[in-house]
Amino acid sequence: MAQLDVRQKLEILADAAKYDASCASSGTTKRNSRDGKGLGSTEGMGICHAYAPDGRCISLLKILLTNSCIFDCHYCINRKSSNVRRARFTAQEVVNLTLSFYRRNYIEGLFLSSGIIASSNYTMEQLVEVARSLREDHHFRGYIHLKTIPDADPELIHQAGLYADRMSINVELPTVSGLKRLAPEKDNGRIEGAMNGLKSSILDTRDAKQRYKSAPTFAPAGQSTQMIVGADAATDGDIVTKAATLYDRFDLRRVYYSAFSPIPDASAVLPLQRPPLMREHRLYQSDWLMRFYGFKPMEVVAAADDKTGMLPLDIDPKLAWALKFRDVFPIDVNRAPREMLLRVPGLGTKAVANILTSRRWRRLRLDDVARLTVSIAKIRPFIIAEDWRPVALTDKAELKPLVAPKKQQLELFAA
Repeated sequence: MAQLDVRQKLEILADAAKYDASCASSGTTKRNSRDGKGLGSTEGMGICHAYAPDGRCISLLKILLTNSCIFDCHYCINRKSSNVRRARFTAQEVVNLTLSFYRRNYIEGLFLSSGIIASSNYTMEQLVEVARSLREDHHFRGYIHLKTIPDADPELIHQAGLYADRMSINVELPTVSGLKRLAPEKDNGRIEGAMNGLKSSILDTRDAKQRYKSAPTFAPAGQSTQMIVGADAATDGDIVTKAATLYDRFDLRRVYYSAFSPIPDASAVLPLQRPPLMREHRLYQSDWLMRFYGFKPMEVVAAADDKTGMLPLDIDPKLAWALKFRDVFPIDVNRAPREMLLRVPGLGTKAVANILTSRRWRRLRLDDVARLTVSIAKIRPFIIAEDWRPVALTDKAELKPLVAPKKQQLELFAA
């Protein structure tokens, strides 16, 4: 490997890291610097802009330790047989880069992943050393997200959790058969075993913290994972079901979805084109329905096409569900419980909270609902108000043109 300077390495390894989507920093604990020993404030190249659930933009230095790898996963641009320019940081170079970016107030944290070099344990040791040096040698108080190597020794993973705010292990693909076909060197059992180990460590240290204030923290922002969408034959129904299982079994903070992107010198077993970006967006919307709107996994799956198992691209999954189960509606905004109001297309969590508060004092008319929401047009066919009851809107074919967006949009749901 030719000698590269740090800037050249950064160019290569920041670009190689862009395929990993799981880098939000919500849920971490605050670290202060009042003792004068810490670096960092919670207020270019390699900088990733992630967004927390409350809308905050979070800037992270997002890089790989190396894009060399001993594995040959078909979908990965950094696989062993890929014809890409290789680079590798030392642990100290990553530490220096992080501190340099931090002091300039370019970032508020580090997202660090890596290809597998030499062995899983050796790679994990290097990741841990970066986090250890930042925390112990430089009193770094910023956010650290470490990508975990599932085959690494559990003790190394435990050490990483003592320094990192969040840890993540990618399940890679939604189905076991897809993983065997496209990443034969990886094992679903080992991946889920490592995820379960992380869950246990997080719960154990959380319990210890409640009893002993001096107990060390372990990954206070929890763990996350990522699935690649469109590299195999998995349907949206398969992906939603897998995500729900992961949330339930491993107490995940987030499941991220990354649309497969064709890579140079691609394997013949991969699709020639990437899936529509809107498919990835619909999966995020489905994820949101399960996490914040009280939808059960099978309800979200029911919104998909019965034959293909795919969510519609022209309308969001909440509207698709409402059109498919038209008999549930209309819902009386003056009487319906919160869980039913959240199923009304166009009503978000804030709007439902406003409706519940307002109806304690008066019976709501259609104009009242309009003032509490972004747009009444999408909502009107699905609700009953004091002065409004929809008529002649029971046929799906007639209703869809009235409520479906004229153009595909990427907003999540109305406020």
